[in-house]
Parts: sequence; C-alpha cells; structure tokens
Amino acid sequence: MIIDRTEHSNWLSNAYLVADRAGGSGVLMDGNGEIDPLLRRIDADDITITHVLLTHEDVDHVVDVEGLRERFSVPLVASSLSAAQLDFDVDETIEDGDTIRSGELAIRAIATPGHSPGHLAFLINDTDCFTADCLFKGTVGGTRGRGEIFDRHKASVMERLMTLPPETRIHPGHCEPSTIGDEYETNPFVRAWRQADSPSPEPCKVRGEDATLLLWGPDYDGTHKAWVRFASGEEAVVGGSQVERS
Repeated sequence: MIIDRTEHSNWLSNAYLVADRAGGSGVLMDGNGEIDPLLRRIDADDITITHVLLTHEDVDHVVDVEGLRERFSVPLVASSLSAAQLDFDVDETIEDGDTIRSGELAIRAIATPGHSPGHLAFLINDTDCFTADCLFKGTVGGTRGRGEIFDRHKASVMERLMTLPPETRIHPGHCEPSTIGDEYETNPFVRAWRQADSPSPEPCKVRGEDATLLLWGPDYDGTHKAWVRFASGEEAVVGGSQVERS
C-alpha cells in the first residue's frame, strides 16, 4: 500500500494519497491547499484516482476538494451530516460501516462524532485508520460544545478507535502517525478515560466561566489541550489557550 501525506505549514492539517500499488488505484483524502506533492506522486506512480474522500467539514480539511473532483472526474464523498454543513455539493454520501473499493483497497467508514457530528474515520484494508480530528498522536480532538458532544467524542475514541487491533496504524488529520497500541499506552486522554491514570482536579476558568480542570495535556502543535468539567456537570475538551489556571 502507498500512503503519502502533505502537511499545511500553518494549520498542520494533513491531506493524504492512499493507493494499492504503483500503477494501481487509489483515493485522495481531505484537502489542505498543499496538494501538489501528492499530485506529483500520482503522476510518477501512474495511480488512477477513483474517489476524493472527506473526513469532516472543517475548512482546513476541505481546501479545493472541488478542484480535485474536477481534475480526476471522480465522486466527492462525505457523510450526510458533513455534507449538509458544506457550501458545495458532494456526489455520494457514506455512513458508518459502509465500504468503498478502490482497486485492492477496501475503505470502511467508521462514524466518530464529537469533534463534529458527521465526523468519519476511514479504516483501509484493516491495517491503517485515518482518524482525522478525533484522535492524534499524543492527544485528542476538541469538542465544540459540551454534554452530549463530549460524551460522543469520548465514545468515538474509546469505543470505536481504541477497540481496533493495537497494531493498527493511525494517520491523523494533523501531524504525525502513530498506532492504536501506542495511543492506548501513552496518550494521556486515553489513559485517563480508561482509568489507568486518575485526574488531578483543579479550579480554572474557560473563557471566563468557572470550571474544573481534569487533565492538562499536550496538543499536536506543541501547545496544550484540556479536559474540563463545568459546574453543570457538562464536560469538554478545549484548547489550552481557552483555559485560565489558578
């Protein structure tokens, strides 16, 4: 299998090329505006692109995906919930458990809501999982609200992704790859959520609102992410810049 990625210099968001082999078939996944190295790889390896896949609708993941669809004359594919949030049309929708085939690639959609309602991960040939903004190396994605959104995000990480075989390679939406096994053992959020480590609560404010800081962890860009609980009992994962520690 061929897996190649480009990383945006500011957003650090990834776009991917996945193909079964040189001279074979493959897909492009997400768009970050820095796709030229992948296009050169496609030409050099004579790869036939069959689909453009979207993991979710965030702007740093959909740059010029319409142009990629037109360039290769292939369907643009997203979940129905993500499609409803886009300001352009997709050609096909894919939902949890559905499979797309591209040559020798079997690409299974895994619903991983929380960071966004229609967020998908893509498991390819049962060996490589493209986790987008749900799970990163050493950290997890943020939640945009509280309550049910956090619960769904935590379940996506723990009940969907962490149940994959430990040797499964993960390819996040930002920065470097990892494996399910490595994240199970070392990711501080995963360790806390599986109760391998205990939170050390401390008072804080999140955008001026009183809250309890449960976990102060790393983020993929060298800053921090925080797991917080508000007075209502609702919880969230937020960027460290939103948190004022005592």
